[in-house]
Amino acid sequence: MIRRLYILLVACGLFALNSCVDFSDATGETSARVQLLMPKEFTGNSTFAGHEVILQQGSTRISATTDANGVATFNGLIPDVYDISCSWELTEAEYHQATGSNQAVSGCTVSGSQNSLLIKEEQTISLSTQLSINQDIIISKIYYAGSKDNNNRNYMAGKYIEIYNQSNKAIDVAGFYIGLVEAESTQAYTLDNLHEAYADSVVLLKQIFRIPATTSHKVAAGGSVLIVNSAIDHTANNTSMESDLSNADFEAKDYSSNPVQNNPATPALELIYTMYPSISNLNLVQSGPCGVVLFHTDEDVSALPTTYAFGKTSGNQWKLLPKRMILDAVEVLSNKATGIDVKTKRLYDDLDAGYTYINSASGRNGEVVYRKTSKKADDGRITLMDTNNSSNDFQVSLTIKPREYDE
Repeated sequence: MIRRLYILLVACGLFALNSCVDFSDATGETSARVQLLMPKEFTGNSTFAGHEVILQQGSTRISATTDANGVATFNGLIPDVYDISCSWELTEAEYHQATGSNQAVSGCTVSGSQNSLLIKEEQTISLSTQLSINQDIIISKIYYAGSKDNNNRNYMAGKYIEIYNQSNKAIDVAGFYIGLVEAESTQAYTLDNLHEAYADSVVLLKQIFRIPATTSHKVAAGGSVLIVNSAIDHTANNTSMESDLSNADFEAKDYSSNPVQNNPATPALELIYTMYPSISNLNLVQSGPCGVVLFHTDEDVSALPTTYAFGKTSGNQWKLLPKRMILDAVEVLSNKATGIDVKTKRLYDDLDAGYTYINSASGRNGEVVYRKTSKKADDGRITLMDTNNSSNDFQVSLTIKPREYDE
């Protein structure tokens, strides 16, 4: 009798609890307002109105434009987890007006983002923004997916990175560095770990390469530098997915016991550091992540400190690159069956407020990530998107080739 009474009381209690839970908003619509907070450098007149703010959930993108107070209003939202971003460009005159600075710049970008934000009820979200000076030399293309050869075997030899001269003048890239960001399946350091250990001041690199500094290598305005693992014509192995890389500027020579084919006629990219003793060429993981940074410094990069994984005292070691040296950075994440896990970002938002990725979860399908074309100058030179947010700036292609930017 006592047992049956206990069960009855528990059942009544559960019913009472369930009756208090409101499920009415589970599928109902809600609204949100995003309030832009301008960069700390803005001390003069700046325009709050007319800036596009984007909410993204998976492949769904919703945009709204800010009013005179810098507020973008989103109505009819399905409660869910969203990424929020915004970015816009400033001319030199607009930069001077907003900041009061007389620094000579070719242009700037204002951008901001918040990732994985739950919006389940009406609310106002504050979105901080950062100011970044547009760089003349940028990372423009990364081919890391690889493909299948004519016999349906994995083909990884044709991977490459391309950098582009955005400016209206020739630039000597001798001595510029390419760094490949830490890419372990279990992150060596999360962004929270980096904040705790290094106060957000460094990025972990698994490999560092340098364009030889001993010989000038000038890149024309609107020109590019093609950096490859194998400077040969790869179309013989897969005509539709691979490219002819025989005209590459530099080759990351493979000195392993089973190397990809090197081209003796192509200058060698200098290997400054590799975490893997047996890997001397670009270790671009075909499924990602494949973050890349471009930097330049007069300091001795080989003398930069190294670190084990967070909390470890043995195992692999990564170079600690000071964030202040970085000119450009592209966050490339893995596209898993469960989607993009933004928590695996390795690069701070002020380096790349977004991320890019290929559609294939395993790679090997010939996809290239590349910058969209922003505009064409009067002299016919292409300007590429550079809003400091790879979610906005990059897209994926199965057909675009090296040194091409319009499909």
